[in-house]
Amino acid sequence: MTDEHRNHSRDFVASLEKGLKVLMCFDRKHPKLNLSEVSQLTGYTPATARRLLLTLESLDFLHTDGKRFWVAPRTLLLARPYLVSRPTPQLAQPILDTLAEHTRQSASLATLVDDDVLIIARSTGRRTLSTGLGIGSRLPAYCSSLGRALLSQKSAEHVMHYLQNVTFEAWAPKTAGTPQAAYEEIRLCRERGWAACNEEVEVGVRSIAVPIASTSRHSMGAISLSVRAERMSMESFVATHLEALQEASDKLAASKVFE
Repeated sequence: MTDEHRNHSRDFVASLEKGLKVLMCFDRKHPKLNLSEVSQLTGYTPATARRLLLTLESLDFLHTDGKRFWVAPRTLLLARPYLVSRPTPQLAQPILDTLAEHTRQSASLATLVDDDVLIIARSTGRRTLSTGLGIGSRLPAYCSSLGRALLSQKSAEHVMHYLQNVTFEAWAPKTAGTPQAAYEEIRLCRERGWAACNEEVEVGVRSIAVPIASTSRHSMGAISLSVRAERMSMESFVATHLEALQEASDKLAASKVFE
């Protein structure tokens, strides 16, 4: 449902949307927030933000020390229905585990949500890569290998509109800082079938990603591998692991995880 349809739908509950938007403010960069920070991030007035925060706190979705708020364990219940009822994570996990075991690197499966990358399954190999990523983590699409692989499945018009409207944040010194630079990486992925991210999201971490073929217009995915930069150059990483990554992508496509 588009924003316009939501605003004019008699069935749309705006207060529920506001409460969920407050919950979505909490992430790796914002593990704890005070009232003014939530108001700024959501665009709601301090009074509205306060009511929403206290309601979520009373329902045990947030905890507070009286000044700052943070997410409570109960929020995991919101993700559980997807993990146990949808086939994608269940079908993908064995393939990710095999890939991670074979390459001894971290493997992730992701899709696009609001033009951000959302990780929906993950497996780590023997050489565990500790990046703080896990199921439910979000990444910027414009500078991550997963995001570039996902956007490569979109039309050129969609990609340009996204790049012209997204806020380019410097996640690391090497982060692509312009729409032109980001578009070139997405174009390369569309041309050669895989995307790269060389320390653009996190210093010392390289990754490569491959889109997963799907006939669905509403659901698409990509799979990635990550490695510590000191262990392998990008050239060696691609030469050593791209074939295995592509084979895993083919298996996921054959299992129709995104159909």
